Amino acid sequence: MALKEQLNDAMKQAMKAHDSLRLSAVRMIRSAIQNREIDLKRELDDQGVIEVISSMVKQRRESIRQYSDANRVDLAEIEEAEILVIQGFLPQPLSADEIEAMIAAAIAEVGAASIKDMGAVMNLLRPQMQGRADMAFVSARIKASFVA
Repeated sequence: MALKEQLNDAMKQAMKAHDSLRLSAVRMIRSAIQNREIDLKRELDDQGVIEVISSMVKQRRESIRQYSDANRVDLAEIEEAEILVIQGFLPQPLSADEIEAMIAAAIAEVGAASIKDMGAVMNLLRPQMQGRADMAFVSARIKASFVA
């Protein structure tokens, strides 16, 4: 089932269950997808939807950090609850070992010899890992593999 269909089904289920948090989060996802489609003037495929959802998770993590710094625990908790709902629509996350193996394979495939080749490695990995791994973590691991 396509992600957009899953979101529609999740919205209907949340309405029936009177789950306001889940309903609100699903509506935000659908709205963000629709806005991206309007910007691009085309319908998003599952990969495009995953990118939108991943960016929403990233935004909420930043909001949590800012709310925590401002001592607004109540707002940070709401963002954390939304993250849990939003992440439910992302593919299964990769383990650290899987990430390391994919990085090693990508470095070998690209023939990367130094940090200067990092962009090529990231370009190869990004479509495979989008929504399944924190790309900042992946970037740090790639840098570490060149330093080591």
